[in-house]
Amino acid sequence: MILPNMSEYWLISAPGDKTCQQTWDTLNNATKSGNLSVNYKFPIPDLKVGTLDQLVGLSDDLGKLDGFVESVTRKVAQYLGEVLEDQRDKLHENLMANNSDLPTYLTRFQWDMAKYPIKQSLRNIADIISKQLGQIDADLKVKSSAYNALKGNLQNLEKKQIGSLLTRNLADLVKKEHFILDSEYLTTLLVIVPKSMFNDWNANYEKITDMIVPRSTQLIHQDNDYGLYTVTLFKKVADEFKLHARERKFVVREFSYNEADLVAGKNEITKLVTDKKKQFGPLVRWLKVNFSECFCAWIHVKALRVFVESVLRYGLPVNFQAVVMVPARKSTKKLRDVLQQLYAHLDHSAQHHGNAAQDSAELAGLGFGSSEYFPYVFYKINIDMIEKNA
Repeated sequence: MILPNMSEYWLISAPGDKTCQQTWDTLNNATKSGNLSVNYKFPIPDLKVGTLDQLVGLSDDLGKLDGFVESVTRKVAQYLGEVLEDQRDKLHENLMANNSDLPTYLTRFQWDMAKYPIKQSLRNIADIISKQLGQIDADLKVKSSAYNALKGNLQNLEKKQIGSLLTRNLADLVKKEHFILDSEYLTTLLVIVPKSMFNDWNANYEKITDMIVPRSTQLIHQDNDYGLYTVTLFKKVADEFKLHARERKFVVREFSYNEADLVAGKNEITKLVTDKKKQFGPLVRWLKVNFSECFCAWIHVKALRVFVESVLRYGLPVNFQAVVMVPARKSTKKLRDVLQQLYAHLDHSAQHHGNAAQDSAELAGLGFGSSEYFPYVFYKINIDMIEKNA
């Protein structure tokens, strides 16, 4: 039984024998004997060839476009993972291409005639994809920036609702009755006291400065490390009290009780939570739709590259068979050897299709500036890389 490596796919093309079906049969028979791979035909329509010079120039540009489209695809997938947050484990099922999972889309690839009309030149089709992905990339930056700002503001406010008494928001811990309000002379301060010093505070707080109201302290909240105490004193000694309290390791928190501000603070969190929920659904939908657009465009770029490099290598008339291969686990070296035996003779024939192809960008199959060279057109598509990156 073949155990395919469902994350790595090889997209290759070989010149047609008398017919492309013969090429397909020969390849299938060669890989079947050792259960080396599962193979699928990769249909590429009759695209406009153009001139040799155009193909040579396009070969280089398609390599750059391939890298760009893949990077945008990854970015969209990665950001979808970030937005899903606690539901990130559902990322895999959200990464679809044209309503199919990614392996199915790739192994049953059909050229999208509506989006990429084959009556257009190869250059025009590449430009359509480039503009489409450029727009998605720009839109992603705008949408992610707005959502991240909202999320960041909410996280900052939520952090202030929890954590140490030294830093957290105190508004939800205090009540109106804890304070002396509207007094011309008196004020109430909030003091953070380490738990180990509660006895010290209760015994000595009245002695920190003069003009402290006796028995005015009250413990209103405590966490694992600190207690939140009130103390009432005359306004004119407040600054002196803060200074001497700090010397004793008692921290006075700056806080002014104002009901309107407290309500506004709670309303701000509620508003941000509501805004985030409102934006979440449409943003996830946009990311899913545009991931599909990006991935489909990426595979179309691969198809363009296979077509261009096959013509450059194997010459005219156009006669080659493109195949998606799913190598069996731990059999890639053996599969590579079988392909080398099948197509080693193409090294010689490739030499005779003119030096223009060799002077072009790396010769087909070297894609991404790889140092590997094969006598057949070869591109690796790593789907798992996109999902793991996300």
